[in-house]
Amino acid sequence: MGFPMAGWLSKAGYSVSVFNRTEMRAKKWLEQFSGSMSQTPLEATKEASIICICVGNDDDVLDVMMGPTGILDGLSSGAVVIDHTTTSAALSKRLSKEVSFRNCSFIDAPVSGGQQGAENGSLTTMCGGDAEAFLNVKEVIESFSRAVTLMGPSGSGQLCKMVNQICIAGVVQGLAEGINFAERAGLDAHQVIDVISKGAAQSWQMENRYKTMLSGDYEHGFAVQWMRKDLAVALEEGQENGSALSLVELVDRFYAEVQDMGGSRWDTSSLLARLKV
Repeated sequence: MGFPMAGWLSKAGYSVSVFNRTEMRAKKWLEQFSGSMSQTPLEATKEASIICICVGNDDDVLDVMMGPTGILDGLSSGAVVIDHTTTSAALSKRLSKEVSFRNCSFIDAPVSGGQQGAENGSLTTMCGGDAEAFLNVKEVIESFSRAVTLMGPSGSGQLCKMVNQICIAGVVQGLAEGINFAERAGLDAHQVIDVISKGAAQSWQMENRYKTMLSGDYEHGFAVQWMRKDLAVALEEGQENGSALSLVELVDRFYAEVQDMGGSRWDTSSLLARLKV
């Protein structure tokens, strides 16, 4: 997702220096957008006033931030670090403290909308951090977002993203079971969705995924392996705050079954695939 997001920053007129752990990705980006390429996170962030990160998980963020060539050692006073990775809230709080020691600010800013939203510049971005720092970078985030909201102090953006993934898990499982039921009942599933999508059952997942689900095409959107990572973060947080997440636990097990089918890189709507075995 970082590829198109950085592209929107370039198109908005910002001076962008990119780093990717796979160098060819950075070179490919330069073929499409204006900017420069750096060899390390440290090099990319020297003298930068705003640094955006979008990697895989907590360990990846720690490596980019605090590794041997990490961002922390190159921060200029007053810089703002924006982390779009979906991580634990605890990591965001830790990194916020780390950058504050350097007279800088940290905004946790996970996004929703998947690859499609990133490419269209229509992501929803939920943020946590200092209000003044947020206002200073809101316009930058709006370059690739349709909605940008400060949810509270550090970690609040990540907590909001957990709610987002909790809700998606239930909706996708319900859609998968509904489509499977319709087909086994001998109904025209396309017609069923056309009818119920005009009523209370309507959802973004229904509108955007039912056709590909019915064709067994799971090469769109957010991958199962990343969804399981996000659900694991939510389940851990739920244990700490006493939340009941029985549905999340169940759907996570279903996604594990999808992975056993070889579907780690399939999109999240592939829950239907396990019902057809």
